Amino acid sequence: MAHPHHKNSEQSELVDRLVHINRVAKVVKGGRRFSFAALVVVGDQRGRVGFGHGKAREVPEAVKKATDAAKKNMIRVPLREGRTLHHDVKGRHGAGKVLLRAAEPGTGIIAGGPMRAVFETLGVQDVVAKSQGSSNPYNMVRATFDALTKQASPRMVAAKRGKKVSEIVARRGNAPKAAESKEETAAPAATKEAKASSRKK
Repeated sequence: MAHPHHKNSEQSELVDRLVHINRVAKVVKGGRRFSFAALVVVGDQRGRVGFGHGKAREVPEAVKKATDAAKKNMIRVPLREGRTLHHDVKGRHGAGKVLLRAAEPGTGIIAGGPMRAVFETLGVQDVVAKSQGSSNPYNMVRATFDALTKQASPRMVAAKRGKKVSEIVARRGNAPKAAESKEETAAPAATKEAKASSRKK
């Protein structure tokens, strides 16, 4: 009897968020028949997340169907330090385009409604996300999932390239130097602008 109980406790750890509810009408003889369509995101806040869509005559039933569907198609996303993404990534679905950026500790979740629900249930604590296309919640959620499926951990990259994880991660430390040199080259241009503005006065 221990097995079913274990499954139940596993399910209860999942957090779900109702992202969008939509009243849809089917035109039938003698008028319209209304039903509800729900979009739900489910996650364990430890790197697993899924979304589902459900439709029913009543709201609770539509939400339940969507939640069940979300639990069935969950994906696992590698997270850095269990709080943010490993790298910046773009995703798209239809006209929905999103850009997800890894962020420093303490940044929080900077994202619009539908995307926020995905990160909260996934367990991401720091991320900067931008929607660059359609604001339709379905497209936004699907585009976000598209981006998350492209997320690769250093271990995956290392395995693909036949290198050690340390070789991949070591290169991360070199990135800021390039940024510093850019700032130095940008400095003369800034002084020119300052001179120009002082002339105007």
